[in-house]
Amino acid sequence: MDTHRTIEAVWRIESARIIAGLARLVRDVGLAEELAQDALVAALEQWPATGVPDNPGAWLTAVARNRAVDRIRREERLADKLRLLGHELATDPPQGPQPEQAVLADDIEDDLLRLVFTACHPVLSTEARVALTLRLLGGLSTEEIARAFLVPEATVAQRIVRAKRTLAAQDVPFEVPQGDQLTPRLSSVLEVVYLVFNEGYAATAGDDWMRPALCEEALRLGRVLAGLMPGEPEVHGLIALLEIQASRTAARTGPDGEPVLLLDQDRTRWDRLLIHRGLAALDRAEARAAELGVPPGPYTVQAAIAACHARAGTPEQTDWVRISALYAALAERTPSPVVELNRAVALAMAFGPETGLVLVDRLAAEPALGTYYLLPSVRGDLLARLGRYAEAAAEFDRAAALTRNTRERGVLEARAAESRRAADG
Repeated sequence: MDTHRTIEAVWRIESARIIAGLARLVRDVGLAEELAQDALVAALEQWPATGVPDNPGAWLTAVARNRAVDRIRREERLADKLRLLGHELATDPPQGPQPEQAVLADDIEDDLLRLVFTACHPVLSTEARVALTLRLLGGLSTEEIARAFLVPEATVAQRIVRAKRTLAAQDVPFEVPQGDQLTPRLSSVLEVVYLVFNEGYAATAGDDWMRPALCEEALRLGRVLAGLMPGEPEVHGLIALLEIQASRTAARTGPDGEPVLLLDQDRTRWDRLLIHRGLAALDRAEARAAELGVPPGPYTVQAAIAACHARAGTPEQTDWVRISALYAALAERTPSPVVELNRAVALAMAFGPETGLVLVDRLAAEPALGTYYLLPSVRGDLLARLGRYAEAAAEFDRAAALTRNTRERGVLEARAAESRRAADG
């Protein structure tokens, strides 16, 4: 059983790199994932008897690569037989680089980045691009992706299957787009990196409040993008947001791994270097937007919100009026009930819980928030601040029933119990 847990952990860490490397070789992300899964099956069969290798990631990569090479050789032998039968002219050799040579034509030596751009190809819908890349890059389950999008799990599963089929049918190249093709595909890539980071920052399910490996991968990809496209303000806006959010990592969990909410965090544990990097990236994003004569994009606005927290030495020093104004600006750029819920929190902090509760009650009718645990969680907090403890307890109970994260459920159940005591007392 311990070996199986080890295999699961290794797979979670290494699968994206394995799939990316295979996709460069076979030029088919669906086939690459299939070959990587074959290597996982081999590990499940062999490691319980032989033990876990010293370098399990390298072992999985080697097995998957060998199977890919075997498959390519089988296809080459078939092609040779077809040539002998006259189905392929000897004078018409295959065009374009071969799998081992194609990587030399790209400007970025980063298979994971190629995987993101391939999965974000315009032949796919935006929803399919993001879902597929989260699956291949982040190793997220369809359930986790569904919760990120607030859509049914079956919908996400269908998107992923159809996306793989479309990429294969359209013979989409495994490469980073160049020139004019790069910018139109950037927004989907930024969204992918953002959602991967968010899944690591606050896991939607499981026993852990955070999955730091996903945060680190998103940060790495964001930094690569910033180097690739220094003239794009939203690239810097996104990396600013991620750096500042990541700065709180050490303070977000207690001694037993329990979540520590923003206003309760020990700010001396925030990583000042990451904050410095994030604020510098925010300056670059805002300066570049001004140079282009465009308003700051949604990631830059979110980074500005995060910067308000980072600059406040204590929770009381937080500029909630500015934060509520920034959320209003964000709502104009990307209308969303989730953005409105965050704006309600900011309004409550700036102008009192009654103000926030008016907006939260209005959002209760939003279908997309029907199973979103943060809606009753926020409403419970505002009701508790207003002294309506019995109602608050009911809201916290509902939020606890909706969340799939064990750590978060514990926090919400504790808030419910606290509210009931206050109502009885």
